[in-house]
Amino acid sequence: MKIHPAEELGFSEERLSRIGVKMQKYVDERKIAGSINLVARRGQVAYLEKFGYQDVESKIPMALDTIFRMYSMTKPVTSLAFMMLYEQGEFQLTDPLSKFIPNFADPRVIAPDGGLVPAKREITLHHLLNHTAGFAYGDEEDLVIDMLYRAADVENYERSLDEFVAVLAGLPLMYHPGDRYHYSLATDVLGRVIEIVSDMPLDAYFDKFIFKPLGLEDTSFWVPKENHARFATLYGIKNEDKFAVLDKPDGEYGKPVKMFSGGHGLVSTTLEYFKIAQLFANGGDLDGVRLLGPKTVDLMRMNHLAPGLLPMTFLGESWLGYGFGLGFGVIIDPALAEPRGSLGSYGWGGYANTHFWIDPVEDIIGLLMMQYLPSRTYPVTDDFHTLVYQALIE
Repeated sequence: MKIHPAEELGFSEERLSRIGVKMQKYVDERKIAGSINLVARRGQVAYLEKFGYQDVESKIPMALDTIFRMYSMTKPVTSLAFMMLYEQGEFQLTDPLSKFIPNFADPRVIAPDGGLVPAKREITLHHLLNHTAGFAYGDEEDLVIDMLYRAADVENYERSLDEFVAVLAGLPLMYHPGDRYHYSLATDVLGRVIEIVSDMPLDAYFDKFIFKPLGLEDTSFWVPKENHARFATLYGIKNEDKFAVLDKPDGEYGKPVKMFSGGHGLVSTTLEYFKIAQLFANGGDLDGVRLLGPKTVDLMRMNHLAPGLLPMTFLGESWLGYGFGLGFGVIIDPALAEPRGSLGSYGWGGYANTHFWIDPVEDIIGLLMMQYLPSRTYPVTDDFHTLVYQALIE
């Protein structure tokens, strides 16, 4: 990977070096095991550095081919796959979900008194893309939906995506479709629609139409045994231990999976996910391989939440200054947005603190790869944004 002189890309090299000082401090204070930070502008990499370890106990350093659990950074890839089918004329975004999965016809909604009422409208494909369908994750503030999801064992991923979605279709919605934004399992349902429309398993569709065309060899739904030595250990909070081992390379993602989760299932490397981000930044093309048209990418990176659905909330936290597009968070008010960015900047993060964003005004891509749960325990993402923008001098 060629690193271009920072000054040629409008950055101060001295100021960019502040990223390393901050990240190394996080490592030295044993807040994170390690990270990889990448900053690109105008399609060229200005900064790419590794800090700490992919496994602390074995002293295995972070490497450019280290494999990470991407968790919710899977969602933009699923949205990409979905919009590729949209461009082929397979559906309109206003189509009802029940057109493809009949069990979602006539959904019921939990009423304020705990009873069930008919939904005011059907779930559409658009609702899935921008998390306004009425689903949840079952681990937030709504006790009724939490109880129902737990009773149905919704988070049991030892079944196929088809079986998973069938369970979800048998449960009521948290709210009327289109009435609220609530981050949820909607992207997993989106993955099932991809399977139905394409007549292919989700992993096969991703591999044939995204991963192979882009030359992605390590991006997948699981890590084979021969690559476990490159698979980062997952650290995080467990009881009173703030630096516990939560998952090892031979754990959850280290063996074949039954359910291909479009919401949280992928693993990838720094340089491979950078290719995905650069494809979006380029308007759907990477090195002559076009997966989407520019107007479709423009549509995806627009805010699709009406004013009445804002501010976005997640885990009880309000995301002021942000809206949501078709697979990304989008900055709609830079004065309020945290992490920082220009108007129209878009991106997303994963549960283990992986994070990326694309700034179309400054033509910047930022990518942070690490493995620590839960997300936003420490302000690593916010610090990274701040340090990238303070280094921009022209």
